[in-house]
Order: sequence, then structure tokens, then C-alpha cells
Amino acid sequence: MGQDIRLTASDNFQLGGYRADPAGNPKGAVVVIQEIFGVNHHIRSVCDRLASEGYVAIAPSIFDRTSPNFQSGYTPDEIAEARKFVASPDWAAMLRDTQAAIDAVKGVGPVGIIGFCLGGSVAFVAATRLSGLKAAIGYYGGAVVRFADETPKVPTQLHFGEKDAGIPLTDVETVKAKRPDVEVFIYPGAQHGFHCDERASYDKASADIAWPRSMEFFAEHLT
Repeated sequence: MGQDIRLTASDNFQLGGYRADPAGNPKGAVVVIQEIFGVNHHIRSVCDRLASEGYVAIAPSIFDRTSPNFQSGYTPDEIAEARKFVASPDWAAMLRDTQAAIDAVKGVGPVGIIGFCLGGSVAFVAATRLSGLKAAIGYYGGAVVRFADETPKVPTQLHFGEKDAGIPLTDVETVKAKRPDVEVFIYPGAQHGFHCDERASYDKASADIAWPRSMEFFAEHLT
């Protein structure tokens, strides 16, 4: 459904990405921020799914500065390799690349952002710092707690798995306490990556609740 694209950030860095357009007139646009596995098959399928929901979907390749065109699967070895990319993430650079994606689709209509894993954290920080957004959604962003003192400028919704080995529920409770202005949902029994049907941790029951909840949130705020 989609196609590979090129984006230019504010510092003139050129990065890749993926864009999927709906069949009819778009309701708006959604920027999709990757997990640590790059703009891979799963992230592209999320973009395609958003296009089927009526949105222009665009996923910037936010690892292009360190490893152009990086894409990974979900075997234990691939996961270990992908984790190297986030040992010391360059938040400022990732946000510049995210802003480039927002700017590329802002002419379409209202723009939202959704991110998963690392991208869930990026989506939250984008809501607090970037311009041009109307709504933000983050799935299992482990670094959100580090930025929880920052106030989102747009309606924001967060999703966490109860059994996420990398995000303690104490962190989620801290986020909820510091950010009563943010919708926070915890999915019983769900692990990290519960939305991704290509991962061993996929939890269909939780994903089937979280995705419609996300679409309702966008439908309400991307108007």
C-alpha cells in the first residue's frame, strides 16, 4: 500500500521513511515512530493499517543517522543487536527527524503521532516539545517516566503491559501521578511489545482493546 520516501530534517540531514496513503480523502495524518527494530515489516504494516483507517501514515527512519536503512526482526540475536542502538539515544536528533515527518504531512490535515517501544517514548516527548501535532499515543515507552515532568501540549494517551519486564509498574504509577492530564491504560497480563503480532510477546486480547481505543482517540482529536 505504501512507498519508501525521503525526508529532510531542520539540520539538512536526509533520512528515509515509509508512507502509506488512504484510498479516499484522508481524515488527517499520523506519524508512526518505530521500535528499536527500525522501519521494518511491522511498522510498515501499522502504516498500512492506519491508511485503511483513513489516515496518511508516515514512519521516519530515526536510526538513519547511525545505521541507514536498519531493519530487524525479533529473534533473540536480532533483539540483542537492536538494543545497541538505544544504549545512548540522541533524543534531539530523533526529535528533529520526527518533526521532519510532521512537517511532511501537515498539509494533509490534523496530525497525530503514535509510537511503540522506543517510539512510544519519542511520541510522548514529541507531544511536549514539537509543533504541529493534535494528539499523541505511546505504546510501552520505557523512557516516558524520565520525561514525565514535561507537560504535553496536545491530548496524550499511553498504553503499558502489566507484565512488561522492562517497564516496572512503579514507573507507570509515577507517570500517572505526575501526568493526570494523560490517559494511561494498563493491560493485565500483557508483556512488552504486546501490540506486535510478529513478536513472541504478542497479546491479541490486549491488542484488540488497545488499537480501537487508539483509533477512537485519534477520531476525537484529529478533527
